[in-house]
Amino acid sequence: MSFAQGFSIASTAAMAGWLALLLLPRWHFLVSVLRYGLIGTLSVAYAVLIMIFFFRVEGGGFNTIGEVRALFMSDGGLLAGWIHYLAFDLFVGMWIAEQADRIGMSRLLQAPILIATFMFGPIGLLIYLASRTTLTLLPSPARELIR
Repeated sequence: MSFAQGFSIASTAAMAGWLALLLLPRWHFLVSVLRYGLIGTLSVAYAVLIMIFFFRVEGGGFNTIGEVRALFMSDGGLLAGWIHYLAFDLFVGMWIAEQADRIGMSRLLQAPILIATFMFGPIGLLIYLASRTTLTLLPSPARELIR
C-alpha cells in the first residue's frame, strides 16, 4: 500500500467516524466501534508508522522546529503525523460528545462544537469547555430551554 492510499483510507475512515458521531444515535455499540475499532485502528497504524520511520529520520526530534520539520520530510513521517491528528481529534470529539450527553447538552448545540473540533481540534475543545461552564452557571429554568 502506498502512503497516498494510506492517507486516503485513514482520512475516509476518520470522516466516517465523525459523521457517525454527529448524525447517528450514540448507542453503546456504536461508541465502542468508534472508540476501540476506528480510533484503536488509527492508533495502531500510527504506532507502526512511528516505529518504522521515527528512528530513521536523520536530525529528527522534538527539541527544535528544525528537528520536528525533519520528522515530516518523509511521506511515512507525514502520514504518521496526519494519523496522529485524525485519531487524537476524534478521541477528543468522542470525549466531548459523551460529556455533553451526560450534562444534557442538546445535539444541536453539540454539532457546531464537534465540527469545530473536527476542523480545528483545540478550538473545538475550548468552545466545549466554555459552553459547559456557561451551561452549568445558568439557572435551572434557563438551562432547560437549551437542552
